[in-house]
Amino acid sequence: MAKQITKSYKTKKRIKNVIVHAFLAILAAIWVLPIFWVILTSFRAEPGSYVDSFFPKSYTLDNYVKLFTDTNILNFPKMFLNTLIIAIFSCIISCFFVLSVAYCMSRLRFKLRKPFMNIAMILGLFPGFMSMIAVYYILKTLGLSEGGMIRVALVLVYSAGSGMGFYIAKGFFDTIPKAIDEAAYIDGATKWQVFTKLTIPLSKPIIVYTVLTSFLAPWLDFIFAKVICRANSDYYTVAIGLWNMLSKEYIDVWYTRFAAGAVCVSIPIAILFVYLQRYYAEGMSGAVKG
Repeated sequence: MAKQITKSYKTKKRIKNVIVHAFLAILAAIWVLPIFWVILTSFRAEPGSYVDSFFPKSYTLDNYVKLFTDTNILNFPKMFLNTLIIAIFSCIISCFFVLSVAYCMSRLRFKLRKPFMNIAMILGLFPGFMSMIAVYYILKTLGLSEGGMIRVALVLVYSAGSGMGFYIAKGFFDTIPKAIDEAAYIDGATKWQVFTKLTIPLSKPIIVYTVLTSFLAPWLDFIFAKVICRANSDYYTVAIGLWNMLSKEYIDVWYTRFAAGAVCVSIPIAILFVYLQRYYAEGMSGAVKG
C-alpha cells in the first residue's frame, strides 16, 4: 500500500514538473521570438518594412556594413560614440554618488536621516521625465543646450539625481557587519579609509549592480536625449538614431539597418550581463537581505 502511494505521488510530481516545464518553455519562446525576428531582419536582403514571410528570402551582411559606412544621412558610428562617452562618464559619477549616499545612510546616524530617506522614497515613485521641461530650461539658462555642451548636459541629467536611488546599495551595506568598521576605527582609520579600504572591497556585487544600472540608463534613454539634443544631429544618441531610422522618409531604406543597429546596441549590454551576472545576482540577494 505504501509503495503504491509513493508511486502515485512520484507520478503526480512528474506530471506537475512536465506541465511547469512546458509552461516555462512557452514563455521562453514568446520572449525569444521578437529577438530572433530582429536578428533575422538584420540579415534580410529585401528592403522595406513590409514582407510576406517571417523568414527572409535571402540573407546579406550589407545592412551591418552600410550601417557603419553610409553616414551621409544618419551617422550611426558617431551616435554610438556619443552614447558610449555619455554612458561611461554618467556611470562613473552615478556610481560614486549612489555608493557614497548609500554608505552614509547605512553607517551614519544624523538628525534628518529618516526624513531624507522618506523623501527619497516618495520622489522615487514619480517618473523622472515629469521634470524634463524644467530640466531643459535650467540647462538652457546655464548655456548647456547647444554645441558640445550637450554631452555635458546629458551626463548631468543622468548622474545628478542618481544618489536618490541609494536604497538597494544601502540594503547591501547593511549586511556588512559593523564590527569590521569599529575594529578599523580602533586602529585609527578614518571614515573615508573605512569606506574605501574596507567597505568597497567587500561590496563587489553591489558595485557591479550599480555599474550595470548606471550604464544602462543613458545607453537606452530616449526621452531626455531627444528633448536636450533636439535637432543637433551631431550629438544624437543611438536611441534617437534608431528612432529616426523608422521615420517615414527613411524607413524603406533604413528598416533593415535599424534591425542591425538594434543588434549592435544590444551586444555590449548582453556581454556585460553574461560576464557579470554572478555578481549581479549576489548584489540583488544581499540587498534583499538588508
